[in-house]
Amino acid sequence: MIIDPRQTTAEYLTTWLTEKELHLKPTTIARYRAYITQDLIPALGTIPLDDLTRHHLSVFVTDQLHHGRGRVTVHRIMATLSSALSDAVTGERRPRNPAKPPLISRPAPAERHLWTEEQAAHFLRFTHVTDPMFADLAELMIGTGMRKGEVLAPRWDDVHLPERTLFVRATLSAIDNNQLLLTAPKTKGSRAWVALSDRVAAALEDRAGSRAFGQITPAAGYVFHRHGRPLHPKNVLDHFHLHDLRHLAASFAMAAGVALPVVSKTLRHRTLSTTANIYAGLTRLAARAAGRRHRLDPHHRRPRSPRRAHLPRPAPMAPEPAPPPPPGSPSGATGNRTERHLADVARRPPCGHQPTEHQKRPLPPEAETAYDLQFCKSGRQDLNLRPLDPQVKYLR
Repeated sequence: MIIDPRQTTAEYLTTWLTEKELHLKPTTIARYRAYITQDLIPALGTIPLDDLTRHHLSVFVTDQLHHGRGRVTVHRIMATLSSALSDAVTGERRPRNPAKPPLISRPAPAERHLWTEEQAAHFLRFTHVTDPMFADLAELMIGTGMRKGEVLAPRWDDVHLPERTLFVRATLSAIDNNQLLLTAPKTKGSRAWVALSDRVAAALEDRAGSRAFGQITPAAGYVFHRHGRPLHPKNVLDHFHLHDLRHLAASFAMAAGVALPVVSKTLRHRTLSTTANIYAGLTRLAARAAGRRHRLDPHHRRPRSPRRAHLPRPAPMAPEPAPPPPPGSPSGATGNRTERHLADVARRPPCGHQPTEHQKRPLPPEAETAYDLQFCKSGRQDLNLRPLDPQVKYLR
């Protein structure tokens, strides 16, 4: 590979951006192009790529913050530059990446102030009067947790009202706030079926019925449209920060006691840890709410299990004194803890459960330890828990 030592940073970033257009989504390329042409090239473009140092980048970050640029924006600009320089290191164009470690840390996300159920109901009642289409769009987003681009992209071919399902096929994006473009969803797992509640299905039925009142749309047209054209994301965001409705759907589910794996599957996150990190505060609130709901009266006695109600209660046995420690061991040693545990197990009354097949088989003498008695003879069976998937019957 021939390396031009006179290649400037501007020339390298321009070439790198052209190569990335073959692999990245148009929305990502548009964001990278804006950062490179408007910020990086004017400030660092004339510096030869081989001479670019960490000091140059530190001066650039300080100057951007001094002129009022937000920390989130500066962090994204530097992340773009770091990605380009990492490719230069991979291609043996540079020995190291001066943008690593990051010069500006990723800012912590702002604290979310979500609506209560009463506030959300008041908002929906108001929008049903002032803008019915936006009200139905908000109903869909709150009821399913779909992303803002996903909720603008569905066509009627993707909606199956009798089965109460909707297929997320694409997301609607605006390139440079001008050109509308349908792209693939955010992740591979985001392209999936979504279950619809009765309330959400009623909102979509209202959209289907609106075609008889001057908004005639072909059968394969967009669900939310103006004269057959999809709604522009910017015009929708002028009404409301739409992504907050997705967080609202997660908060309502957690407040109702829905398990975190089910919430993660509903939101179609890539991993469960993504859901836990984004909604860590909501998880703590839901846990405290669950604790308040299940708090027991200290004077209340738990009823006996029906399976063991017929068994007599064993009489309390006086504890036997512990055997003396073996000669030579220090006082209070626990060398015979396993033998004492086996003796305690032998003195316990039978629990009355039906042994399973693997418990009927005698264990060899060398396996008769406290661990084996606890996990092999206790009658406990592991549970194979799987997240709820209401769409399975529609995919077969």
